[in-house]
Amino acid sequence: MKFKCPICGKMVKPKTDEKGGFFPFCSERCKLVDLNEWFEEGYTISSPVPETDEEEGEGENSKNKVD
Repeated sequence: MKFKCPICGKMVKPKTDEKGGFFPFCSERCKLVDLNEWFEEGYTISSPVPETDEEEGEGENSKNKVD
């Protein structure tokens, strides 16, 4: 089974050895291009992340505050 590299589109076969290659990328270059996209905020989450009860209680007046 082969997959497309998400950066350049080259077909990539998953490695099964210890090192694992660069999967899902075809090369170290494509892996680093993808990493740079994350660093430069080129990727975004398409919908807002909902707040949870846990996040709402993190202020100074939190009931769960430990003295």
